[in-house]
Amino acid sequence: MKKNSAINLTVLLTIVFLFGLKREIYAQEIPVLKTKSDFFTRVQFGGGLGLSAGNGYADIMVAPSAIYNFNAIVSAGLGLQYNYVKQRNLYSANMYGGSLIALFNPMEDLQISTELEQLRVNRTFTGALGNNSAGFWNTALFVGIGYRNENVTMGLRYNVLHKDRENVYTEAFMPFVRLYF
Repeated sequence: MKKNSAINLTVLLTIVFLFGLKREIYAQEIPVLKTKSDFFTRVQFGGGLGLSAGNGYADIMVAPSAIYNFNAIVSAGLGLQYNYVKQRNLYSANMYGGSLIALFNPMEDLQISTELEQLRVNRTFTGALGNNSAGFWNTALFVGIGYRNENVTMGLRYNVLHKDRENVYTEAFMPFVRLYF
């Protein structure tokens, strides 16, 4: 009798263990799926659009970006940029490239940023003396500070690598508006 109850107890414990183990496997799979969705809850998409037009002048800019919020203070991400500029009978340029951005929010309303931008520039000057084309890479390292209100930040950034003659930007200081959803 002792032998039968020991066998029955062993079978019962084995069944309970197997069902319990199976439940633990499912319990481990659910957090893995939840972790994947947690990644995307920390990602924000945004960027900028620009359009400027005048008498024979056009400037069109598209700059999408995405950031990952590591916590409430630190975010980092990637961006793309395309810019087309044309001044009739004088100048045209196509600029495209990417950027790495880091955002620091030490206080709720303050955002400090660093952004490394690499652009390929293809430009052509046209005039009475003929056409002059050039293609080159332009690197910019921006350090900025801005006022943040929820998902919108407005501020000023400074290009540490700015050179007056060898740059696509005419000034080292540039205002910015960032918008992330």
